[in-house]
Amino acid sequence: MDRSSGDGRLAGETASTAAADGLVSRSRELEDVSFSAILDGSAESRVQWATPDGLELVGRGVAARFTAAGPDRFDRIRTQASRAFDGLAHDGPEAARPRAVGGVSFHDGHEPDPPWTGFDAASFVVPEILVTRTDEGTWLTAVGPSADEVDDRLERWHERVQDLPAMRPSGSTPGVAATRRTTSQADWTAQVEAALERIADGTLTKVVLAQALSVELEGPIDVPATVERLRRRYPNCYRFLVGHGIGGTFFGAPPERLVSKRGDRVETEALAGSVPRGETPDEDEEHVERMRADAKFQHEHGLVADAISDQLDPFARELTVREQTIRRLATIQHLRTPIEARLEGNRHVLELVEALHPTPAVGGVPPDAAWETIRETEPFDRGWYAAPVGWFDATGDGEFAVALRSGVAADGTVTLFAGNGIVADSDPDEEWAEVELKFRPILDELR
Repeated sequence: MDRSSGDGRLAGETASTAAADGLVSRSRELEDVSFSAILDGSAESRVQWATPDGLELVGRGVAARFTAAGPDRFDRIRTQASRAFDGLAHDGPEAARPRAVGGVSFHDGHEPDPPWTGFDAASFVVPEILVTRTDEGTWLTAVGPSADEVDDRLERWHERVQDLPAMRPSGSTPGVAATRRTTSQADWTAQVEAALERIADGTLTKVVLAQALSVELEGPIDVPATVERLRRRYPNCYRFLVGHGIGGTFFGAPPERLVSKRGDRVETEALAGSVPRGETPDEDEEHVERMRADAKFQHEHGLVADAISDQLDPFARELTVREQTIRRLATIQHLRTPIEARLEGNRHVLELVEALHPTPAVGGVPPDAAWETIRETEPFDRGWYAAPVGWFDATGDGEFAVALRSGVAADGTVTLFAGNGIVADSDPDEEWAEVELKFRPILDELR
């Protein structure tokens, strides 16, 4: 098997691009500007990240890039980033500081084959141009190897951004010519029944099986505009876009936070168990009450909450599991349990990401048996689907979401991904219908 990563490196090797003497960054405050307009027409590396509670980032170009593969990919990314950020000279507000934005693949042995061309097993970029929006304001930040280069870049981009609109029309959808599910319903039934046999014999307690949906488009897709439409329809979700300048563009609107770290404070959540939205508030509540009273839903959710708590506990001097709540989205409702911690000692957010990925919400219990079942069962590579995507900074703070409700756009096609947790009482037909429901958020924005 060819183990190269597309640039001549073997899969376990790493690459880092950054100035030998560290990075320089400068920031200037901006009037509000359309993030999708900043990304419009770019053939270079581009990234976008937004949280439900106010932080938005959009970046172009590469001031530094960190890539790695293999079982120690998180350690290698941290090492590369530490070297690049060492001696960082940032002139600007703390909110506008440089950040590395990117993600990792679900499996550490991921191969960057279509539709995942250009997506290494772990890849992060520090954009050379970064626009940051918070509740306190909007800033333009330029990053590079020297003050003169950065000052010139900041001035040029400040003039350029001033001419962009504060709001950009979300544009027309590309239209859907055809869709093809990579797994037939008959094959899905067989897969679920095989998983149920492993659960019955004690090999598994839970496993998440996923499907891919290939969507052939009628016209070209404007991915930033699609992400903007997702923002309007799903304001309570994360949003991301990652394109490396070659291959496809990965994007989505995931509902689930993997982890957020600010100093010694950590926030995460268990999100598992879902029902549709109702036509009325009363119907919403009927669905929710059915989910709350259903032993299967509660068992599945409890597995996720317990596993996340157990994975986080070795890092924590305090750990708090909050009461179960409901996360309501436009088309679906989830059981949610917030989990908070205070860290023991100085930790990098990537250490927490490594410990938590994959949660049982996207992998299973026990983890090794679930991973083996997923590899043997799914007829496609998950790539970055259901894996951590987010950002970190020079201090090791950062935030990551689980890349659900996502797709990768390449060559006139968008490949969507969705999955469901299989436990002892799972019914193949019900699980099929729930996966179909999870395809809808992005599929609806393409039609």
